Amino acid sequence: MTRRTQVVAVHAMLIRSNEILLTRRAGTGFEDGNYGLAGGRLEDAESVVGAAVRECREEVGVEIDAADLEVIGVARFASQTGQGVDFFVRTTRWSGEAYPRSECDDVRWCAIDALPYDTIPFVRRAIEHHLLAGRWFDEIDF
Repeated sequence: MTRRTQVVAVHAMLIRSNEILLTRRAGTGFEDGNYGLAGGRLEDAESVVGAAVRECREEVGVEIDAADLEVIGVARFASQTGQGVDFFVRTTRWSGEAYPRSECDDVRWCAIDALPYDTIPFVRRAIEHHLLAGRWFDEIDF
């Protein structure tokens, strides 16, 4: 049996009314030009909510209290580029106005039920499965 390194990442769903904040990725080499969520890989000894707080500050300039984040889903994935686990968190509370800072060149508030055509497929799936349908777990491409 071959052991592989697993990517562990967190993605934050900032929600206001019936809208979700999406970021257009830029300069990352992964899905650049498409819309996703603020987020990224966990750093050593970092909690899931701690990573979400850090990533939101770094990428879109908002401050979130970790107590205001709720983990709403987990997805195990396997693809040609790797495999790992994605955590999805949501919040309706933060301070500051979102703007593109790092790894994105645009932020956009979108109706949850009318996402742009260029939304990253796994992000669209996570919004549908975890946020809208309330499913806790998902497995992709196994």
